[in-house]
Amino acid sequence: MALGSLLPELRPGGSGRTPLVERLARWAADKPDAPAWTFVDYSADPAGRKTTLTWSETDRRARATAVRLRRSAGPGDRAALLLPQSLDYMMAMLGAMYSHVVAVPLFSPDLPGHADRLIGAYADAEPAVIVTSRSALPHVEKFLADHDVPAPKEIILAEEIDLELAGSWQDEPIGFDDLAYLQYTSGSTRRPAGVEITHGNVTANAIQLWAGWAPEKPDPEMVSWLPLFHDMGLIATMALPMVNGDHAIFTDPLSFVMNPMRWMRLIAERPGKNVYTAGPNFAYEYVATAATPEKLAGVDLSGLTTCLNGAEPIRPSTLTSFAEALAGAGLRPGAQAPGYGLAEATVFVSAAAEDTPPRVVSVDRAALAEGTLRPVEPDAEHASALVSCGRPCGQLVAIVDPETRLEQPDGTVGEIWVHGPNTAPGYWRNSERSQDVFGGELAEPGDDLPAGPWMKTGDYGLVHEGELYVTGRIKDLIIVDGRNHYPQDIEVTAQEAHEAVRPEHVAAFAVPGGETERLVVVAERNRRVPLGRLDLAEVEAAVRGAVNVEHEMSVHEFVLIEPGSVSRTSSGKIARAATRQRYLDGALPTSAARLAARAK
Repeated sequence: MALGSLLPELRPGGSGRTPLVERLARWAADKPDAPAWTFVDYSADPAGRKTTLTWSETDRRARATAVRLRRSAGPGDRAALLLPQSLDYMMAMLGAMYSHVVAVPLFSPDLPGHADRLIGAYADAEPAVIVTSRSALPHVEKFLADHDVPAPKEIILAEEIDLELAGSWQDEPIGFDDLAYLQYTSGSTRRPAGVEITHGNVTANAIQLWAGWAPEKPDPEMVSWLPLFHDMGLIATMALPMVNGDHAIFTDPLSFVMNPMRWMRLIAERPGKNVYTAGPNFAYEYVATAATPEKLAGVDLSGLTTCLNGAEPIRPSTLTSFAEALAGAGLRPGAQAPGYGLAEATVFVSAAAEDTPPRVVSVDRAALAEGTLRPVEPDAEHASALVSCGRPCGQLVAIVDPETRLEQPDGTVGEIWVHGPNTAPGYWRNSERSQDVFGGELAEPGDDLPAGPWMKTGDYGLVHEGELYVTGRIKDLIIVDGRNHYPQDIEVTAQEAHEAVRPEHVAAFAVPGGETERLVVVAERNRRVPLGRLDLAEVEAAVRGAVNVEHEMSVHEFVLIEPGSVSRTSSGKIARAATRQRYLDGALPTSAARLAARAK
């Protein structure tokens, strides 16, 4: 089954064929004093210190940055962005796009928990220059000294670029097929995958996202805390405002983590505007937990048009808890928009962005494991809930049997394939993997679908009543005794089995067994259950019993580990493969070991 259609303005000769970065000059001329980007710095002031750049200031800074980059790098060379989230980060991205220097959006080396990813991505990109800040410079110098990575020709301090250089920049033609930046996927560590994003890709995806988000509403503004080195954060914060010359307000991820209500307050500060925002599922869960009536006092979310939920599996319980927690603050039932995307498609593929509550369908788990959607009542035995990710906009999505390459009918599970101007041409310096992922060909294309090339997402999904439902990652599928099991279903069962299991911090995966794979469940201890009253045997029995009843399978081993120990990607998703490897290596900090140490 296929969904979607291409946008006429993105076809040759269409109005959307102007590379996104070239629109900077247009907005600088048409609306020079209008705000472009506002950064809110909570480290300087707990109330949030706001700094705004207009479109004319933005264009000037971007051109000055382009001149400075070209003094040390030529077209096609890479520039690694190793600086904190800020307006300077944004200007470095835009300057690189002007200059034909390929940006590599990364982060300051002092960001905790991502050292291996930074080493792998930096070494793979082999940047000619590093762009950083004065505050991050010592961390960059230490990073270069401590690791066997290529030395750059020069380190550029973003805030010290001379703005007078802007006048010497001469515009150069920018083609849709020219490489704009390398987006290293969130799960990348020592073996990174740099997705090649062209100027055409980023232009198309920004236009597609606005088209899917009903941009006809006046005065749209973006509010974000998402990291700019992540695909969702970069497109939502950098690309969307450039489509129509709109305004984006953003802060840094740590400010959100320290106080999630800052996100909601920034949205509430936009009276008379239509506010758009985005985040992964865990962020909405986090806000719902923190949103007490006291903290919501004076917060008005009636201007929140759309909040996209994507980047990780979407929990129906999160949609419910977020809606209930924030209804009193004016959140409209139709504001939540579950979506689906991935870096290989720039980011956005589909979203349920209509002004209606999110659609959730209850299905028979056993039938789904066999590849068929069979609706059941929500309270039926072995019912599993699937969240609609809506329809694609400006691109095509097909559900395909990966073995036969045949398109699957409505209600049948297959691999999600994507075709459109937003799909990347390939991976940086990895032609074999590029051909495998981006060179999909349908065996019997129908319904005016192209034979190829299709981008193979590696995700299972299905189409039901004209909408896309994502069922899980192919590589994460657990097969025990010949039956398929989606790990996210087992993880939900485990976290609901006992209060000592920390919600959203469970990893289920398979390990080799004698005649079949064996199920392992690793779960973090809930901080609300201190070690002093933890009964490990009780927790294990509860999890084993729940999984046995709900999924008719045995848990080979249950491991309760200390808070903060489950591996996660940079976007917050559970990194099952990394957690599995640490389990096999015996490197997980178990609560049992902590209890034993306390007893000595």
